[in-house]
Amino acid sequence: MHLSRAFRIHSAAPHIAFVGAGGKTTALFQLARDLSPTVLVTATTHLGAWQITAADHHLIPKDLSFPGEMPAQGVILITDEFENDRTKPVSAEMLNWLREKSKNENLSLLIEADGSRQKPLKAPAAHEPPIPEFVDTVIVVAGLSALGNPLDDRHVHRAEIFSQLSGLPLGQPITPDSITRELTHPQGGLKNIPKHARRIALLNQADTPELEAIAGKMSRDLLQSFDAVVIASLREKKLQTLERCAGIILAAGESKRFGISKQLLDWKGKPFVRHVAETALRADLDPVIVVTGFDSAQIESALAGLPVKVAHNPDYQNGQSTSIKKGIEALHTSCGLQPLEFQSQETLESADNIGAAVFLLADQPQIPAEVIRALTESHAREMQPILAPLVMEERRANPVLFDRATFPDLLNLKGDVGGRAIFDKHRVEYIPWYDDSLLFDIDTPEDYERLKKNL
Repeated sequence: MHLSRAFRIHSAAPHIAFVGAGGKTTALFQLARDLSPTVLVTATTHLGAWQITAADHHLIPKDLSFPGEMPAQGVILITDEFENDRTKPVSAEMLNWLREKSKNENLSLLIEADGSRQKPLKAPAAHEPPIPEFVDTVIVVAGLSALGNPLDDRHVHRAEIFSQLSGLPLGQPITPDSITRELTHPQGGLKNIPKHARRIALLNQADTPELEAIAGKMSRDLLQSFDAVVIASLREKKLQTLERCAGIILAAGESKRFGISKQLLDWKGKPFVRHVAETALRADLDPVIVVTGFDSAQIESALAGLPVKVAHNPDYQNGQSTSIKKGIEALHTSCGLQPLEFQSQETLESADNIGAAVFLLADQPQIPAEVIRALTESHAREMQPILAPLVMEERRANPVLFDRATFPDLLNLKGDVGGRAIFDKHRVEYIPWYDDSLLFDIDTPEDYERLKKNL
């Protein structure tokens, strides 16, 4: 997976700032290569002379009248003049000129907006970081190689400020919690990020399985402040993108064939729908939306005390598509948006930090949390548009994960159709699963008796 995909860079002319430490410049130029053939790169801080070689072209314009000197292709680095062995930051006028050129010619503009003296971690001083207000994405980088080392100036740029923000005393071993506290502090990793900009935490130098696991645990708290957490070993070009993955439980049907609401049937002392909701919560889906329709009051009562959101679908009789749309709308209205505000792909991509949704059926209480985790973990590594379990190498089963890129098409579904109706528009991939209980459907009282007896 490329960095452009891991960061969800979809716009034609993105304006992206990199701050922090621990591989910031490496990440910037790797992303620039992904976004080529022509990418503009600049810096609102100093760049070392040794960093310039990562670009194809390096320009030091004397004024703003140099369009004829601009190369046609490649990674084009524009800086101010050298001062000793470092370039000076570009002027505000040059930065605005680059912004306009980027917009007018649909070119990516990447900006290094922080300095870290090649340390794995840093905390910003009063004048840092110089992030332009117009950027639409900010990548905050932290190097995990600092873990376990003492909090001092050898390992952290501005160690004293890092200590104040993280609460970790100087000289103490650097912990995952201390990095998380600094990254999520308004005067730390979040400092000077424009309100409209997408926030991404890049945990770099996760070069071992142990460090990957530590970064994964850190992401749970980081996702309260960031739209995404990318776990990376840039040296080995290994990436994972962690975002909030929602659970949408479809519980609106009338169960006409069964005769009574299947959602309320008892299994192991609890209603079906409660089993499914508890499984979704155990699998760390967030938020969990339960779409109700028929018998909505009783179903909502069955969910009492659970941290789930109930979305009532008054049009449930018009088919499953109405419940799918209601579930997606509930994800966005819970973020303060109105349904008409996210009909386009561009708006969906910037609306919030929900990266995907797992759709579950309220009449399948036997679905284990493990299969949901397998779907979300695979999606973090590959970001598949649609992902489902494949049982015994031949039959697709539920639940199914849909990436946010599919949401506009799901919102356009009509009638009594489910997510399968868009399988021809998006790549569908599978994870192998060797438990055929995922295939068990409960359509009749006899099916229900088999479930109670066999599972």
